[in-house]
Amino acid sequence: MATIFGERVEALRGLMRENGWDIVVLTGSDPHGSEYPAARWKQVEWLSGFTGEAGDIVVTMDHAGLWTDTRYFIQARRQLSGSGIELHKLRVPDQVPIPEWLASLGLDEPVIAVDGLCQSVSAVSALQAAVPSARIVSVPDLLSALWTERPAVSSTPVITLGEDLVGESRSGKIHRLRKWLVLQGADAVFLSALDQIAWVLNVRGSDVAYNPVVISYLLVTLEDVSWFVRKDAYADLDSETADSFSELQADGVVIRDYDEAEFALGALTDEGVDRICLDLSSLNYALQEAVDPAVEALPVSSPVPLWKAVKNTAEVDGMREAHLEDGLVMEQFLYWLSRSAGRVNEWEAACELGRLRSAVSGYRGDSFETISAYGPSAALPHYSTPVSGSSLLEARGLYLVDSGGQYLFGTTDITRTVPLGPCTALEREDYTLVLKGHIDLAMAVFPRGTAGCQIDALAREPLWRAKRNFGHGTGHGVGFYLNVHEGPQDLRQNFNATALEPGMILSDEPGLYREGMHGVRHENLVLVRPVGDSEFGSFLGFETLTLCHFDTSCLEVSLLTPDERDWLNAYNQHVFDVLSPRLPADVTAWLLDVTRPV
Repeated sequence: MATIFGERVEALRGLMRENGWDIVVLTGSDPHGSEYPAARWKQVEWLSGFTGEAGDIVVTMDHAGLWTDTRYFIQARRQLSGSGIELHKLRVPDQVPIPEWLASLGLDEPVIAVDGLCQSVSAVSALQAAVPSARIVSVPDLLSALWTERPAVSSTPVITLGEDLVGESRSGKIHRLRKWLVLQGADAVFLSALDQIAWVLNVRGSDVAYNPVVISYLLVTLEDVSWFVRKDAYADLDSETADSFSELQADGVVIRDYDEAEFALGALTDEGVDRICLDLSSLNYALQEAVDPAVEALPVSSPVPLWKAVKNTAEVDGMREAHLEDGLVMEQFLYWLSRSAGRVNEWEAACELGRLRSAVSGYRGDSFETISAYGPSAALPHYSTPVSGSSLLEARGLYLVDSGGQYLFGTTDITRTVPLGPCTALEREDYTLVLKGHIDLAMAVFPRGTAGCQIDALAREPLWRAKRNFGHGTGHGVGFYLNVHEGPQDLRQNFNATALEPGMILSDEPGLYREGMHGVRHENLVLVRPVGDSEFGSFLGFETLTLCHFDTSCLEVSLLTPDERDWLNAYNQHVFDVLSPRLPADVTAWLLDVTRPV
């Protein structure tokens, strides 16, 4: 039986016939290359019903397909049911990405329509390279003709962060960027990635759910700084935003309307720009087409992600404070949970955790949608907890909660898998093997210059020996009161040459998922730090920032090595020592009991 999403696909095909398009390619991103788009740009969700963060759609006259990765296979099969949209799997050995799939169709001179605002230049280049005979048509806001109740572009209050919080002034960051421009032999750089702009200008907003960013573009030349933001939405400025704009203008930032960015790129010679640096991985195709043809465009990788990833002393101190406050929240939540199993459901548990976080001074919202998943629900790595119809948390088996907070002084991301009562032998074994992988990575020591992909196997080896595995990455970078996912560093099997550097913060989160049964994930955030030098060079390791005990009640202790057991006992003791002075007496007594050595 066809769903409303099947009807929307057919309506899109009608639009294709009217315009002579053979293929439409839609991305799950936005004009800024964001992982998490604002509501206006959730095109894939509107067309297909798929709510995962990573998914692109291709529609032809006789086929509609969604491409997504291993994190979302179970979710996609459920959400696409009845839509007529077929799941295409990525990050699997036999994957066929969209460009290669289009090439396999063997079409002669097809017309491929894309929403040029939401396709990066590099993505469109990949399509053209795969199908050289294709004519690619950029149609900004392609779905607007069908999506009659499409949300407007978000505009929320803008705040600024002082040097005491972030450790470096915006003037200092702009100066850094200009020095980089000189080394590139360029006059200007255009930034469209929202977290990069927020970092450079020391601004934050909430235009995108869970991401404290402002929808905008930034043009930095050797003489001027132009910030393109939705001024029309701030016609009646709230006092906080007005103060923020005044502060930015005092530092030489010219505030221009968001829609002027296209015109500014088309008139660069009038600004004295001869050569401009463009990061084609985040620059959208429509804006690239608007660049003044008299100006030489230099394709580069923006230096900002790496600068942003290496936290300074003030940022590290703030992140430690955030994890202290978040640890107090988590332990109170787990204490509440220990007395609530059998009486609350997944949604109610998520609400209680949110209530506890919201009481922290400096809390600015969650860093992503809380994943509160019991039993089979936890087999979906990015489970979306339903408001109604959530599963009851029974007093048995495993419950997984993955959550995080945005605080003025830092960002957190933590996952705990919690035994709610008796567990099966398989649950106990899976729980322990994943924890072994987490601990082995946390204990890692490696030479300076090592990339995350070179040590990813440390977290997988205990699982591999038992012929088990997980499909997602082991770790991602985390921003400072910014996006919970950031690069360029990561911990995953895919090749990434970015070396881990002191000051980087990453997650350590191996997992294991059994469809229809249970899921396990153990996640802490870790800070890369020096651990010493020898005649063989300089070595780095990890400092665990997250403060929340690991439940040992369902451990198969015999599977732990002595070093792993020592690490676990020392970590749980450290959590108790740091948090107990600030916890209520009843929570402290409970925490003392659950952190006893194994």
